[in-house]
Amino acid sequence: MNVKEQRVAVVTGASSGIGAASARGLAAAGYHVVLTARRAERIAAIAAELVDAGHSAAAYPLDVTDRAAVNTFAASLDRCDVLVANAGAAFGADPVATGDPDDWLAMYQVNVLGTLHTTQALLPALVASGAGTVVVMSSTAGHTAYEGGGGYVAAKHGTHAIAATLRLELNGKPVRVIEIAPGMVKTDEFTVNRMRGDEDRAAAVYAGVAEPLTAEDVADAVAWAVTRPAHVNVDLLVLRPLAQAAQHKVHRER
Repeated sequence: MNVKEQRVAVVTGASSGIGAASARGLAAAGYHVVLTARRAERIAAIAAELVDAGHSAAAYPLDVTDRAAVNTFAASLDRCDVLVANAGAAFGADPVATGDPDDWLAMYQVNVLGTLHTTQALLPALVASGAGTVVVMSSTAGHTAYEGGGGYVAAKHGTHAIAATLRLELNGKPVRVIEIAPGMVKTDEFTVNRMRGDEDRAAAVYAGVAEPLTAEDVADAVAWAVTRPAHVNVDLLVLRPLAQAAQHKVHRER
């Protein structure tokens, strides 16, 4: 199939974790997937892996906090049918009283402004597709606060607000807005990065939890929601491992 005739899915933050898994899932579902992230070598390798497997994919190095770069990227696309606004990060686990404002700003920039930049830049193409879909990757942190999560909680509440507001504002337009809100997900990098490379602190987050969610679990939900008929909108899909009944209620085996 000519790429210009194939449905195109853009995945931000696609160099690892949920983003990389979502790119693989959407490629398997028949989309031409454009993987974006700052780490050029990582997304190029994943795109090559997908092409070698018989799928259609391309890599585009991108920092979603750079609006000019996002605009240039959007202008390079012939079409866009799906945006998975997945790029995000958490920095630190300090209480509000001692949290670093620089960490809060960095989380706001990537989680909130990154989602805003990519959505605004790609929205005309999504509307023009006649059946566009925006998937906003939020978090259960965007719905319920927890101790030590203030900056991330604030940022993800902002991400949730974008999805909820955009859905109202696009009513009557041919674009769905889907919010995926995962709970405890264990990936190779997210929590290690949050703990500034302290692998022991990162491992303690999942200690005793038999089966945290995986990136593939979340990606499966993304692919399912995106591939529903165009008139079906999955407004909000909350995913948690069985062991996590709530932010503050996690079963840990001794």
